[in-house]
Amino acid sequence: MNEKLVVSVSGKGGSGKTTATALILKDLIEREKKTMLVIDADPATNLPDVLGVSIEKTVGMVESELKEKLGKSEIPPSVTKQEFLEGQIYRILVETSNFDLLAMGRSEGEGCYCSINFLLTSIIDSISKNYDLTIIDMEAGLEHLSRRTDRDVDLMLVVTDPSRMGLQTASRIRELAKEVHIDFKKAYLIGNQFPPESEQQLRIKAEEIGYELAGLIPTDPNVASFNATGRPLLELPPSSPALIAITKITQRLF
Repeated sequence: MNEKLVVSVSGKGGSGKTTATALILKDLIEREKKTMLVIDADPATNLPDVLGVSIEKTVGMVESELKEKLGKSEIPPSVTKQEFLEGQIYRILVETSNFDLLAMGRSEGEGCYCSINFLLTSIIDSISKNYDLTIIDMEAGLEHLSRRTDRDVDLMLVVTDPSRMGLQTASRIRELAKEVHIDFKKAYLIGNQFPPESEQQLRIKAEEIGYELAGLIPTDPNVASFNATGRPLLELPPSSPALIAITKITQRLF
């Protein structure tokens, strides 16, 4: 992995995309000596808990603060909206020994603030250029594509569970990406909680809907136990079946 990469992970709600993001990150931490930025773009903001990282503020909170200050004319004339946003976002960026984390969250309040959203996108794009690898845990479903938050992504990873709706969502994500003219260097499907004997069948289905199959993540009692008790997935033992599977996937992807 020599060039800078931006990777998005998406899929149906409950498909395991946040778990897959955490597993990919754990494997890369142990195998790659690269600077990494992790962005939790899902308003549910579950990724920090899964990774065992505490956050004080989200980008959505910062955005809401700016809207409030603009409404009350509390931003000094000498400070631009971009300068305010950029300064606040760097303050809420959580730094760990292995990666940095930025949680998007959700903004509060009503009204159209398209210029602020544009500035946010520009700032986050700028921040990601400081890292060898940026991994974005997207919100569930299709909303992120309709808002064009997947542009400039090198690898689009879509996670599906064995449900019909999981595959339908994966198919629709691929179709919508074409409709809104989002280009990816590669689009991969990851099967989560699939039995090993279903790999060939899923590979054929993946190709039918426009993906390459990256691999399968099996059902793993360790992952279920860690999620149930709130233990960070970064502490999974090397013998965990899901981690062994994700290592094979990341070796192929990166």
